[in-house]
Amino acid sequence: MPRSDPPPRPTPEPPPASAPPPGPCPDALPGPPTEALPRTVRLLLLARVVNQLGAFSMPFLTAVVFADHEVSLTTAGLVSAAFGLATIPSRLAGGVLADRIGRRTTIVLGLCGCAVAQLGVAAGRSLAWTAAAAVLLGLAFELYEPPSQAIIGESVPERQRVRAFSLFSAALAAGGMGAGLLAALLGHWDLRLLFVADAASCLTCAVLIRLALPHDRPAPRAYDRGATAVRPLRDRALLTVLATGTAYTLVNQQTVMTLPLALTRKGLPAADAGLLFTATAATTVLAQPLVRLAWTNRLTTPAALALAHLLLAAGLTGYAVSGSLPPMAASAAVWSLGDLLIMGRVYALVTGLAPPGASGRYLAVFGTSWGVAATLAPVLGTQLLARAGTTALWSAMAGMCVLLAALHLRVTPRPAGPASA
Repeated sequence: MPRSDPPPRPTPEPPPASAPPPGPCPDALPGPPTEALPRTVRLLLLARVVNQLGAFSMPFLTAVVFADHEVSLTTAGLVSAAFGLATIPSRLAGGVLADRIGRRTTIVLGLCGCAVAQLGVAAGRSLAWTAAAAVLLGLAFELYEPPSQAIIGESVPERQRVRAFSLFSAALAAGGMGAGLLAALLGHWDLRLLFVADAASCLTCAVLIRLALPHDRPAPRAYDRGATAVRPLRDRALLTVLATGTAYTLVNQQTVMTLPLALTRKGLPAADAGLLFTATAATTVLAQPLVRLAWTNRLTTPAALALAHLLLAAGLTGYAVSGSLPPMAASAAVWSLGDLLIMGRVYALVTGLAPPGASGRYLAVFGTSWGVAATLAPVLGTQLLARAGTTALWSAMAGMCVLLAALHLRVTPRPAGPASA
């Protein structure tokens, strides 16, 4: 007998109307926790991991100049400051070029320029040559940051921005774990080899970006219409975030650029800074679930940034009182927790402040905070080390973080929507 199909099941009636389940709080990250990021963002994260594997040469620029050219700490700090000053127009140019010639092209251009300059630093046999290569490196160093951040901010829905920027920070940290070990290994042999390794990672990343990311065709007419209407430097909310962000990056750069010299003042090898960088990178990767915790998401952006800066202060206080590597590694893990909370929140906040189509320029303006810090940090750090010592250096930075925690509660704008929080 032929088999007859069973009668169709009746469609169940919808449940009676009732109050909707409570939604996420204003600062929560809605959406399923396993929601996948777009392919473009995942490829960009992978490429930047490769790039970061060799990216711990810059903290040793001051140490290379000081040791190889037998100059004073002040002169070595000025060379690093020249690099930092050059990164300011580099960051702004990256935002403009991203809109003019496309995000992918700008990223590749910046990475190739960095590779050439890194090899120049490694080959430098005179102070003038090394200084010129450092300035060239600064001019290329920030070109790829605004387009990278713009790709992330524009490729994900608003509810995923904090997570996406936190994962971007984790991707850099994942590469940084290998980079820190590489720095500790090669640094004991020759610090110049770090710049060669960095050049190789830049070129590899450029190839991955060129082959993996889709070709982006800029829209000149759309850019020209927006260029006259969007003036980031007239946005008071952005300028507020830029001011506090610059103070934060000044502290951050002390933990990077001045740390190798501070270790030598304690009688430790400068290359041991690579182990501390690895500790901070490992913490950033392993602590990623922290940004998904319910209580963390319930924090407003000002409160989250205040808590983050108190963690930075605690870690830097540990640097001030520690005299050996193990307690300094523990302190590095503490302040890196604060750094993790800052990165996702602040970049999502800046992206949320930008008008449609202007995120590249807003992120570029905010990113100049890193250039200002890279300019001032070597001068400030070397002067504090020379005149007051390591305890005063780290204590001053911890005090600045406590002040920033209080300022965030008073002046940091609250995002209009949950995604930007």
